[in-house]
Amino acid sequence: MTERTAAHAGGNQRRKRPTMLDVAREAGVALRTVSRVVNNDPTVGPELAARIRQAILALDYAPDEQARQLRRGVSGIIGAAVRNLSDAHPVLSSVDRTARENRMTVLAMSTEDEEQRERDAVLSMCRRRVDGIIMEPISTNHQYLASEIESGMPVVAVDRPTGGVAADAVLSDNAAGIGLGFRHLVLHGHQRIAYIGDQERVFTGRERAAAFRACTAANGGTLEGRVHTGVIEPAFIAAALAATLGGDLPATALITGNAQTTIEVLRQLGSAAGDVAIVGFDDFLLADLLRPGLTVVAQDSATIGRTAIELLLARAADHSRPVQTVTVPVELIARGSGELPPR
Repeated sequence: MTERTAAHAGGNQRRKRPTMLDVAREAGVALRTVSRVVNNDPTVGPELAARIRQAILALDYAPDEQARQLRRGVSGIIGAAVRNLSDAHPVLSSVDRTARENRMTVLAMSTEDEEQRERDAVLSMCRRRVDGIIMEPISTNHQYLASEIESGMPVVAVDRPTGGVAADAVLSDNAAGIGLGFRHLVLHGHQRIAYIGDQERVFTGRERAAAFRACTAANGGTLEGRVHTGVIEPAFIAAALAATLGGDLPATALITGNAQTTIEVLRQLGSAAGDVAIVGFDDFLLADLLRPGLTVVAQDSATIGRTAIELLLARAADHSRPVQTVTVPVELIARGSGELPPR
């Protein structure tokens, strides 16, 4: 017996997938009526719809999603290009949850903070003809998306805006967040406050460092040796800590510019973390279990993700609507580390 014959012999024969026509025959209705029920047409009478759904269950019929997408001209998929998929990503979680509520699927890709990877990921999504793209921009120039946006591809930026093209964006109130953290430390007796954060080529890194400088100047403090920005890696954090916590007038408090910075700072301080007050920008898993608990400026990730989907759907419905930037408020959560007195 040949391999082909064996594959079709007896119980080894592959079961044919039931079609919409099979459902129509089972229910004793027209094919068009089955199509209307599958596509949730409310004009089909409840008794007839129930009979068709019973036939669907009996046959274990599943609609051909690809064919439905071709007929409707949409894929049901949105792309999400974010900095890092290996870490917990609350905004992406909110995007995914809201997308599912709108019967859409998220195709997520990681850019690893690299401009070329961002370009490759986003253009790959465009080639797949997704229904829209939510991106966490790394590059400062997104001209490569101009033709896609002009042709109707909805693009929404989160955390930082796109550069060189006009696209909807959802941002956290970075300046207000730094102001909350700075004033909180001043109220707890600190005057020598330092900032350690992301490189300033990144929008959020630039915004938060600028806000810290403005707060320091308004409070009559000195900026000399107090602001350290760069690529978040152990050597940079070690040097920043040595500069801020050493010398005759060491900083008594720190504001860290994002969760990655905060975690590396805490790792390097170790048991000495309780010697300096810390307010971190971004909340993260287990921050409340540290001793003392970490005081943070928390972003509203749920609102950011939900708003991003809403803007994407609005753009898909009306490509000519004005470009919109939504700034989402932040919240200071006091847990102990930001309330430590100066030493």
